[in-house]
Amino acid sequence: MADDKHVGAMPSGDFSASNIEKARRGSQATVDLNANVDAKIRNPLLGISRAELIRDVDAFAHEKGLQEYIPVLRKGALVAQDPTGFEEIDGDEALNQAEVQVLHDEVLHKWRVPKILYLTIITCSIGAAVQGWDQTGSNGANLSFPTVFGIGGTSHHDTLLVGLVNSAPYIGSAFIGCWLSDPLNNFLGRRGAIFFAANFCLWPVLGSAFAQSWEQLLACRLLLGIGMGAKASTVPIFAAENSPAPIRGALVMTWQMWTAFGIMAGTAANLAVAKTGAIAWRLQLGSAFIPAVPLALLIYACPESPRWYIKKNRYPDAMKSLLRLRNHPIQAARDIYYIHSQLQVEAEIIGRSNYAKRFLELFTIPRVRRATLASFTVMIAQQMCGINIIAFYSSTIFKEAGTSEFNALLACLRP
Repeated sequence: MADDKHVGAMPSGDFSASNIEKARRGSQATVDLNANVDAKIRNPLLGISRAELIRDVDAFAHEKGLQEYIPVLRKGALVAQDPTGFEEIDGDEALNQAEVQVLHDEVLHKWRVPKILYLTIITCSIGAAVQGWDQTGSNGANLSFPTVFGIGGTSHHDTLLVGLVNSAPYIGSAFIGCWLSDPLNNFLGRRGAIFFAANFCLWPVLGSAFAQSWEQLLACRLLLGIGMGAKASTVPIFAAENSPAPIRGALVMTWQMWTAFGIMAGTAANLAVAKTGAIAWRLQLGSAFIPAVPLALLIYACPESPRWYIKKNRYPDAMKSLLRLRNHPIQAARDIYYIHSQLQVEAEIIGRSNYAKRFLELFTIPRVRRATLASFTVMIAQQMCGINIIAFYSSTIFKEAGTSEFNALLACLRP
């Protein structure tokens, strides 16, 4: 096991208590955002002797109300310190056969996870599908609603209004929804933020179906954008924080796949109601409520993010969540102590941060600034490539090419 000879060298001539602590934990290498070019926080448990780690765990358990879990927390902390050497742990903290097996299975059979985690995955996938479905309702509705509301002409005024109605969800998302995600997550948690977003993806959609003027439709779609922005900013985080490390990346990346599925489902719904007459466009806009309902109903059946509980100093609740999301208490104990240790490092990085400071750090910290610029470039390129013309106006393009409305919608669905 690690001992004190691994704690690292002291800065020359400075033996203050704070610097001794930083040297022991390797803090300097982890907290300088300007120098941390690989964007990684090293394992904060490295370099701590076994005896000291056990003392830290015991103090942690008593401070956070986790005394009943002390034996497994000790084992979990040792596993977190050396994830590949868990079979070499000896003494009172030696792992039993079941614990060793579950840690092996975590790598060899990474998709053997509790059913409640699969429910979380399904719920997050529904959230992504809502995002896609919301985008396609207007594609079919564009064939009818402009004429109904008297803005179906070829004048610059009418064209501008139709474009404004179509872009309204993204205006609401960019200027309100995305910016609301931080305070929503802070005060309501991940589940609360997603429930909030699900309601804004449900009721405004139904309102769109009953709109009596383009102004009402515009207002409903702006409100829809609030839900879309808050949801897109929260669901991937919720999925990542609830997932075990071996499958975390795969689960987060399913967001885009299920968004594409939602686009396909929305396009199919447009076609399914195409021959319902004058109300077809209302049904096309309103059909997006279908996936929003199970999202709102299922989100509170999922465990809250353990990481969010820990940030709120609700450690017993975090442990309960992890026990539901992991196959064995040893995994839950390892993860809760490791998350706690990482958050201590993050607290040292962030200090007494606030919303404005975090926003400014998008531009003032070199590594974050480069990531911001890269994201900005990708988003601009996505818009410039013209994909949204197809997403919103493909049925209109096909109709103006000379085909019928039904065939135009059918062409949108074909690969």
